[in-house]
Amino acid sequence: MSFDSFISILATKLRDDRSFYGYVPTEWICILFVVLYALSTVTHIGQACWYRLWWMIPTAGFCGILEILGWAARLWSSHSPGLAEPYEMQITCTILGPTPLIAATFVILGRVIEQLGTSYSRLSPRMYTIFFCSADVISLIVQAVGGAKAAGAVARSTSPVMGGRIMLGGIVFQLAVITVYVICGAECFIRYLRDQPIRDSGTLHEGNIRRGVLTKYLQVQIGALAFMTTCLWIRSVYRTIELADGWTGRIITTQVYFNVLDGAMVTLAIFTLNFAHPGLLVGQPGKTLPNLIDEKSSLQ
Repeated sequence: MSFDSFISILATKLRDDRSFYGYVPTEWICILFVVLYALSTVTHIGQACWYRLWWMIPTAGFCGILEILGWAARLWSSHSPGLAEPYEMQITCTILGPTPLIAATFVILGRVIEQLGTSYSRLSPRMYTIFFCSADVISLIVQAVGGAKAAGAVARSTSPVMGGRIMLGGIVFQLAVITVYVICGAECFIRYLRDQPIRDSGTLHEGNIRRGVLTKYLQVQIGALAFMTTCLWIRSVYRTIELADGWTGRIITTQVYFNVLDGAMVTLAIFTLNFAHPGLLVGQPGKTLPNLIDEKSSLQ
């Protein structure tokens, strides 16, 4: 699509009072998501302090803050659909929001593997954090650059296509990272269930080299991780298709797709982590709640 065609379509939308979105965001839906994200974020910060898992604040907590800002901007747009500022704000915040939450799933998987036994994993728990979180940061930076470029283009009434392409690259990279993460995690769990370690204990220098016990706590955490990852993967696929379809395509201009495949998916993921919190189910490295309970029971 040429730049002149893009401006013509955008101008038509604005004349029809349908805003930059191609629709006017529904007020009550925006309020609902702001309230839900606020509730989850406050809970996450409280849980992080209670369990002393401080890394949950810049991951799940930061995700919640970005989503609150993004949906607050959409709420603003529901009253002023012709303003560029809230549109720019929601572009950046909603595209970046889930990235810190994805980083939390990477860290949690490393903690779970440490409990099950590192001999079943191709990467050590520490390397899971370093490798996947580093990739997540790269994805975050690329998406941030693209989001800022696209938002700036909208503010200047120029084409946001280049910024959108950069954002698309960041999303595709993030989707690839999530896919590799799922493959690595699935292989580890399958090897654990079959008791087929990748390396023998003599080659391991880090973590729990023994076969750990798959407690009910770990089962819940693994199930929660699988559900969260599925939600975030669906959201990434949607965003990839949305941006590939273009800024005036059917997908990006259909509100229900965004509400369900972005807003609802991230909401389900972040609340899942509230209910299946690693502080309760996994705990600090080398120390879990089930182990502490067993230790106390053995002393009585």
